[in-house]
Amino acid sequence: MAKNVDATGTVSEAELNILDALRTIIDPDFGMDIVSCGFVKNLEADMDTGAVSFSLELTTPACPIKEVFETQARENVEALPWVKDLKLTMTAQASRAPGADSMPGGLAGVRHVIAVSSCKGGVGKSTVSVNLAYTLAMMGAKVGIFDADVYGPSLPTMISPEEKVLMMDPETKMITPVDFEGVKAVSFGYAGQGSAIMRGPMVSGVIQQMLTTTQWGDLDYLILDMPPGTGDIQLTLCQTVPISAAVVVTTPQKLAFIDVAKGIQMFAKLRVPCVSVVENMSYFEVDGTKHYPFGTGSGKQVQEEFGVPFLLQMPITPELSAAGDGGRPLVIQDPTGDVARRYSELGAQVVMEVAKLKRALANAVVYDQTRKVLVVRPPDKNGEVIYLHPASVRRNDRSAASVDEWTGEQILKPSDVAEDIEPMAIQTVGNYAVQISWPDGHNQVATFDLFSELERVVPPKSGEWATLDTKIGEGDGESNAQRILNMINGEEA
Repeated sequence: MAKNVDATGTVSEAELNILDALRTIIDPDFGMDIVSCGFVKNLEADMDTGAVSFSLELTTPACPIKEVFETQARENVEALPWVKDLKLTMTAQASRAPGADSMPGGLAGVRHVIAVSSCKGGVGKSTVSVNLAYTLAMMGAKVGIFDADVYGPSLPTMISPEEKVLMMDPETKMITPVDFEGVKAVSFGYAGQGSAIMRGPMVSGVIQQMLTTTQWGDLDYLILDMPPGTGDIQLTLCQTVPISAAVVVTTPQKLAFIDVAKGIQMFAKLRVPCVSVVENMSYFEVDGTKHYPFGTGSGKQVQEEFGVPFLLQMPITPELSAAGDGGRPLVIQDPTGDVARRYSELGAQVVMEVAKLKRALANAVVYDQTRKVLVVRPPDKNGEVIYLHPASVRRNDRSAASVDEWTGEQILKPSDVAEDIEPMAIQTVGNYAVQISWPDGHNQVATFDLFSELERVVPPKSGEWATLDTKIGEGDGESNAQRILNMINGEEA
């Protein structure tokens, strides 16, 4: 039994007071109070002594508003007339991205992979990658950066670790990344080879091997500095690891927009959401007047046409490029300057969007045992809800176990699947599919595209289902004191 539940299974008056006070604090990204979000942990309250203790466990150590939460929580609880002694602890338990549990090799401890891409060279992508990585580290996260450009690696110029050569453990054959200012880094430039001259398929293999055989350890975010383009190398990277989100870098010119659009379309096909556009070299300022030497509008056009939630316009700053050339990122050199402030905005946006995407995917496919239907919310369908019969989903499995790979003949017959079959477990796979475990022993990977193609269950006209779906979508199907206390004490995911 949870320690905050008395012998009758109810919540004490003191605990209810505390929970009610904390419910007024709303997470702006989830649109829910911090109690419903499950942030409140280890609550203990005694009205006789006035002693209260609990912790706020956030979804990432780099949460940009953790100080706001702490201040509001203290003010709200200490405003209760009977509270005399408050002990509040701020912690973070970074949630893993969908598909992170199946990370290959040395990536097993990585929670989120963030791709930084430009699809066009010379726009400052590596500058964004490096400064974003160190910004997230300064926000409290454990961060790594992978320079995926074999032809022209940038990382050895932009940071200056003491050990400039990658080492491999002779027994495990795992690569140990170099470390600079607390951020782990891997680049082909640290392999003692400089840049490479080799064919595309060979490059793809080298990059994949370096990424997956590096012992990254426990990381909240791994920044993937993608090489320019949308070819085999980029596709290999996207298919090797489940990428949580992408940041797209461009410049104001129209030509840059054309190339960046191709990159965003590539990410869209791979179900990788773009969470921010960074427009480098947007302008320079003289005596308070902004000048736009490369024109205007490319970044804004990308944001509007593709629905990217955040646009960061970076001015031409000589100190930024000089810092990169000198091997010490500007956000470290001048952590209170204008450039660091702008990168803090980008870092906060990445953290918040990744958290929102993770929550949306967690509730994208739910089985409702009462109605005997799968409730599906495709992440890219603007809130559309699809109802499907479980047997229909199982019968339309497209794996080699159900369909002959050579002839296309259906091996699984409709009669092979019981009409009343129910899923045993549902787990997200990257950003594009879920894995459903069935009682017949089969683990089916079903894409959101498949769900959209199947025959749907038509809901009753009463509107009752829509009300139930709202509760499921908010994760509030059992909104009662017992469930909240279970969540607080870690008994419920």
